[in-house]
Amino acid sequence: MKSKKGRVALYCVLFALVAFYLAPLESAIMTAFKTSSAFNETLPFAPPGLDGFTLDAWRVATTKLSHGILNSLLLAIPATILSATLGSLAAYGVTNVEWKYQMPIIALFVAGIFIPYQAVLVPLSRLFAIVDTQSLLAPLWGLPLMRAHYANIINLIIAHTAYGIPITFLLFRSYYRNLSEEMLEAARLDGASVFSIYRNIVLPLSKPMFAVTLIYQFTQVWNDLLFALVILPGGAGAGEPVTVALTNLSGGIIQSFGLQMAGAFVAAVPTLIVYIAFGEQFAKGVAN
Repeated sequence: MKSKKGRVALYCVLFALVAFYLAPLESAIMTAFKTSSAFNETLPFAPPGLDGFTLDAWRVATTKLSHGILNSLLLAIPATILSATLGSLAAYGVTNVEWKYQMPIIALFVAGIFIPYQAVLVPLSRLFAIVDTQSLLAPLWGLPLMRAHYANIINLIIAHTAYGIPITFLLFRSYYRNLSEEMLEAARLDGASVFSIYRNIVLPLSKPMFAVTLIYQFTQVWNDLLFALVILPGGAGAGEPVTVALTNLSGGIIQSFGLQMAGAFVAAVPTLIVYIAFGEQFAKGVAN
């Protein structure tokens, strides 16, 4: 009897926690489907009536954010892959390969994790003010599908890749320390080179940790607003990522809460797709 009461109490607590965390989400969804008059006349959690239901906010948000979503995809995908790949290679090099001065290198990577965003904003802005990426890559802008504003996206890719390597390094290092040393030693005795061992043994075993780092880095880069505001000149115009475009939805004297809520959900769709696509591998990586 006590066990049954305890389980009921546990379910009640869990249900209350779920309702607490999902209440803002439900309110935002309801707001996104309401007209302005329905929003003013109904409670935030109440669904809209037939005369107060509209899809205009979703249509406008999708139209206004489409170019920002494309720019964010062009930014987040290469930055995520590069930081995860370089972090994996660095972790393998200092964890599973014997050479001198490994500990100072590890200390540098770990120290990089504790550098706050605010500390690198000025150096980054000065760096990209000196290094004119748009002029350096000028011959590329005449090629098909290439646009001049991609130079700003390349600057952001470089910044996010550099800033993401320390955390991906630390995640991969903790994973590689648990790899079987006997297995790697057997490969060395068979004459496999350092890169051959990484490509044929370590890399295939790294899929769960790659899922963890890809999801983490993609989410960080996708949701970043600070680097975009500082590095991109004047908001970058055509090169603005989705977070900058989303902030522009709130401009104007009259606030459209339905448009802002719909824009937030539209901007979050790619991250949800990534979580769904790599969810199983993510769970395995976290468990390991």
